[in-house]
Amino acid sequence: MKNMNPTESIYNLIPTEEVKTSKPPRYISTFRDSVKVEKNKNKMDHKTMGPPKVEVPSPKEFLQKHTKEASLAHKSALNDSTGRPPRCLAEEKRPPVPHRTEQPIMGVQTSKSFITTNVAEAVMAVPKKPQPNYVDTKKGDKYLLETSGLVPKYIKKKDYGSTPEYLAKRNEDVRRAQEDYDAYVKERLRMGAMKQLSEDERQCVLQGIKKNWDQLHHEFQGLSVVIDTPPKKAHKEALEAEMRQLERDIDMIERHRIIYIANN
Repeated sequence: MKNMNPTESIYNLIPTEEVKTSKPPRYISTFRDSVKVEKNKNKMDHKTMGPPKVEVPSPKEFLQKHTKEASLAHKSALNDSTGRPPRCLAEEKRPPVPHRTEQPIMGVQTSKSFITTNVAEAVMAVPKKPQPNYVDTKKGDKYLLETSGLVPKYIKKKDYGSTPEYLAKRNEDVRRAQEDYDAYVKERLRMGAMKQLSEDERQCVLQGIKKNWDQLHHEFQGLSVVIDTPPKKAHKEALEAEMRQLERDIDMIERHRIIYIANN
């Protein structure tokens, strides 16, 4: 409000009534009495700070020197027949020190000659073999040969040199498949549904296929250098496809000596 009305305003001459704000009544909890009772209920007198009144010691009973030390027995009871006190009450008299020529008995006695036993064991002992090492650096650094992987430990296995189970199973499957195929071929031959080409017929078919390949290759070599039209491209692709098929047929006939032909 002071900022809204400047100091030289005429409205400042009008007396204003002071507005007094009334405070609300103080809040009082309904659990106030029960909290006070519960707080005083668990308290115990003199629990942490001690009794409220302690008797003060008298100034005449002050601590004197050597009053806290343990008192010994009477001196006359400690003296022996010589009139001198003992060195230690709990110490018993020990035996005298043996002479240098005496051999006192200490521990378990035995008649075994350890010198002779050690000599015999050294003579009969098997010399220890040096541990095999290998050197792989120019500085001569040595490493154990046993853990290097250079020792053929695999030859000491129980199944070394034997055919693995999966290979034996695979060979058995191949043998059964071959037997089934042979039985099928014999049955078809017996029924006359197929026949076997002889060696002369096979060579004749092979030479005919090679002759056809030579003709296609000669035609392929006679194509123009520039193939820029769709018909030329199609003709070239057709020649390449026929030549590839003839090459596969030649390879199949050369690899298989026995060829069967089905009778229509």
